[in-house]
Formats: sequence, structure tokens, C-alpha cells
Amino acid sequence: MKAAALLFIISVHLVSGGSHSLQYFYTGVTRGINFPEFTDVGLVDGQPFVYYDSNTRQMIPKVDWIKNNEGPDYWNSETQNLQREEANFKVEIGTLMQRFNHSSGIHTFQRMCGCEWDDETGATDGYEQFGYDGADFISLDLKSTSYVAPVKEALITKQKWDGAEAERRKNYLTQTCLDWLKKYVQYGKISLKRKVPPQVSLLQTDPSSPVVCHATGFYTDKVMISWQKDGQDLYEDVDVGETLPNHDGTFQKRAELKVPPDERKKNKFTCVVEHKSGDPIHMILTKEKIRTNSAGNNVLFIIAGLVVAALVLITVVVGVVMVVKRRSDYEKARTSPTASVCSDTGSDGSGHLLSLWSHRTTDPVLHRSQKIH
Repeated sequence: MKAAALLFIISVHLVSGGSHSLQYFYTGVTRGINFPEFTDVGLVDGQPFVYYDSNTRQMIPKVDWIKNNEGPDYWNSETQNLQREEANFKVEIGTLMQRFNHSSGIHTFQRMCGCEWDDETGATDGYEQFGYDGADFISLDLKSTSYVAPVKEALITKQKWDGAEAERRKNYLTQTCLDWLKKYVQYGKISLKRKVPPQVSLLQTDPSSPVVCHATGFYTDKVMISWQKDGQDLYEDVDVGETLPNHDGTFQKRAELKVPPDERKKNKFTCVVEHKSGDPIHMILTKEKIRTNSAGNNVLFIIAGLVVAALVLITVVVGVVMVVKRRSDYEKARTSPTASVCSDTGSDGSGHLLSLWSHRTTDPVLHRSQKIH
């Protein structure tokens, strides 16, 4: 089994100021592992709010604000759309396996799409990307209104989608998606606009290992963690991790300081955590503040925390596979709309592969099956 096919990672996109995001993540997996063959999760401002998988075959709410504001028609329609998506994904994986000359093994096919809106500046953005086995397959460039094919296997899809299809998708991402995002933000305004400060700890497995500055329990997900040496920002010997979701809807993040013990004794190191909930937190590195195994404070919980976060990705966040590179590698990928928001119906008559859009009646989402071959 390929590692790429089994590496399930979510990178929650951070928004700042008055920014809001709506994103959808679809994941198809071939049989052979204990994981649903198809999952879909929708997030608003990084918070999962709807979920579907091929085991339950039902779109379900993950937060009260969507449950209390949408009725049976919405959930029935979403469920029907995603059942069609589930069938499409199974075909798409088969098509991609043929394109890449894969006759067996564990493989994944993912799609992520969404939009952003800054309620302070009015700025908007959107994106749509597809991946196979953990690597980019094809993506929509909103500026040129054309698809980008980073691998030769995607060229046939690019040729088919450029033109009317790209224009239609751009219109959806820059209009319809934003309408639904604003609607959802209104639904969940109390929850989504809350500010919870981070709890900061300095952790270490043993005296010779890196010191971890761990911030957890904060909301929103926008946070900055940095290390300073004698009052100056330190960039070398620092490893900043991804922002990960906790089971309760808050987030966690860590930054490792990888300097030798003797250097830590000779200089003053400070972890700085910045979050919109209040003033920056400065945690000066001292022996007394470090929580270690030897001190009776089992630092393994940070590892457990990461495992929990991984489980959150697979269970709470529904194990969605983010297949594209980090935002910095692809002009900072944005977020996307409700569970089936990124899909729309109508067939191009070309078969499947990326036939992901089914028609919804509960919202003006374009649910047409985009077909790769």
C-alpha cells in the first residue's frame, strides 16, 4: 500500500480579520483499508458543520446552528446529491487508476473547493482543486479562468474543461458559493464570532529533546507561534506545525525549538503566541516551566494530542484527505461551500472522472458531474 494513499492530513486554512470561509472536502478511497470509500465534510471558518460518508449514506449536521436553521428538504436533497457523488467517485478512481497505469493497490481521489469573504473589506476569493494519491491532479485558476494540469495524465481533462466549464465554475465560486457562505455565517454568527484564548505550555520528552511550545483550546483558528532568542525573532532551528482541530471545535498548534541544551542555558528564549482573543502571550523558557516525563508530567499527551487530532481528521472532520500542497505552494488555497455545494448536475456526455456535480434543490449550488475523461 502506498504511503501517499494512506496519509490523511488536513490543513485548516487560516483567515484573518473579518474573513470567513466555506469549504468542502470530498475523498474517495479504494477498498482495502478500514475507512469509508467516500466521505464529504463541509466547514465554515474551519469548523465542520456537515458530514457524509458511504457507511451511513446520510448528510448529517455537526453543529446546532445548521441543524436548527435547515429543515428536512435541505437534508434530503443534500443526501441524494452526495449519494450520486459517492457513485461518481468510485468511477473516477477507476478512471484515474487507468490513466496512471495502476491495476491494484490503495488509491485516493480528492476534491476540495470553496470560497472566502471578508466582511470588513468585501474582498472575496474561491478555489477548486483535485488530487490523486496525495498529489495535485488539476486545479482551477480563477484569474485566467482556465484549469492548470501539473501532470500529463490531466491534460485531457484540462482540454475538456477549459472554456465554458471553467467559466461556469468560476461564476459558481465567485457568486453562489459566497451567497451560501454569508447565509451560514448569519446562522452561526454567535458561535463563529466567539474568541477563545489559547492555553500555552512548554513541553519536552527529555532534557536533550526539542522544547515544544504548545498552544491549544483557542478559537478562531488564526494563531501565530514564534520563538525569540534574546528578544529577536528566531527562524533557524524552529519548526512550526500545522493548526489542527480539537474534538470540541477549538484548535491547537505547536512550534519546536531545536537548539542544544547548552545554548538554551546561555541565551534567553521566549515563545510568543499571538491570537485575536487578546494580547500576545510571552512564555519565557526556564527549566521550571518545562513539563517533561521526568518531572512527573507525562509529556506524551502532546503526542496523544496529535493522534487525537489525526482521529479528529478521520472521525470528527471526517478523515478528509487534503491532497494539494500547502497554500504557499499553490497561491494559498482557500476554502469552500457546503457539503454538496461544490457539485452540480448535468452531464457533459463524456463519461466520468471528476464527474462530481449533482443537482441540488435546497440551494442554488451547481451540482453537475464534471467528468475527467
